[in-house]
Amino acid sequence: MLKNNSGGAVTAGTSNIFELMTRNLRQSGIYIAFVAIVVLFTVLTQGALLSPGNLTNLVLQYSYILILAIGMVMIIVAGHIDLSVGSVVALTGAVAAVVVVREGMPWWVGILAALLTGVLVGVWQGFWVAIVGIPAFIVTLAGMLIFRGMTMQVLDNVSLSPFPAEYQMIAGGFLNGLLGGAGYDVFTMLIGVLAAAGFGVQQWRVRRHKVRYRQPVESIWLFAAKVLLVSAVILAFAWRLANARGLPIVLILLAALVLIYGFVTQRTIFGRHIYAMGGNLQAAKLSGIKTRRVNFLLFINMGVLAAIAGIVYSARSNSAQPGAGYMFELDAIAAAFIGGAAVTGGVGKVQGAIIGGLIMAVMSNGMQIMGIDQSTQNVVRGVVLVLAVAFDVWAKKKAGIER
Repeated sequence: MLKNNSGGAVTAGTSNIFELMTRNLRQSGIYIAFVAIVVLFTVLTQGALLSPGNLTNLVLQYSYILILAIGMVMIIVAGHIDLSVGSVVALTGAVAAVVVVREGMPWWVGILAALLTGVLVGVWQGFWVAIVGIPAFIVTLAGMLIFRGMTMQVLDNVSLSPFPAEYQMIAGGFLNGLLGGAGYDVFTMLIGVLAAAGFGVQQWRVRRHKVRYRQPVESIWLFAAKVLLVSAVILAFAWRLANARGLPIVLILLAALVLIYGFVTQRTIFGRHIYAMGGNLQAAKLSGIKTRRVNFLLFINMGVLAAIAGIVYSARSNSAQPGAGYMFELDAIAAAFIGGAAVTGGVGKVQGAIIGGLIMAVMSNGMQIMGIDQSTQNVVRGVVLVLAVAFDVWAKKKAGIER
């Protein structure tokens, strides 16, 4: 037990699992849903979902959606929406293809050109939203049309391919055999062990921080069980990858982005300003937050992440296509909402958006394995999105928060 300044006692740990799960219903519910969906589709596909080859393809096939979801959840937390990211994915991939394939310049110049295009897109949209004050919904809806049209003009309505092998490695390359291994990749397993250890250390630091500030935490045995369970999942995932083609390069990129943006949103002044704006814009202005500057930087950041997704997608498909990125914005928005972002802003985390994106990925991949047609897949994904938002509304009402 911990003693507070008034002499009262503060419980340092609880063994009530139900209390822990309901303390933050939106965040705990998404993890339960993810586990349930993985188990369901593992059974329905007779284990094919979790086969080493399919897990590798899952990472490669949906990595660009997860990259978009990172930026989208920040936009939504601030109280905005971005409908243009799919078109920006297409445009940045097209620019890279023109530079590398048509003009014959080095592959890294194409990457720089795509990133610069993403920055310019962000500046354009940030100007209209942050400086002029046009709602982001209208600006990005116009951007969806503008950048799709520009993509067609840049490509002359034809696909460009192939990219050099170095460019393709971004989305299709693997780190395999660096440390050897008899039938499996030792390096991939080493990264898995380090990831599990890093998770344990991070969780321990969070727990100590909560105890120091007399916040309720789980009992030590529940804490240990949680860390061991998640570590086991990480190691099992690493083992599956190690028995396939090794560690995907794009997974390293995605992990780096998750760590960086998780830190930015939770540990920096800029991140706190985003949440403050989404929670109460007028109060944020009165407290001295430069809301225009934050909004401007948010859309530049979204443009850069869309460019990274465009690079990954074009490298994955080994071509730039006028129709690339179609409906990607809806997948990214769905990932953010399913991952716990609130429709009114102010609530949402990068980790939640990643889990939301993984739920969409597992459902789509599982239904593909089962041979379900695309139209039915769209119906299922739409229903899941509606249920996720309905759950958000119900959780707020249960917590007594007025909409």
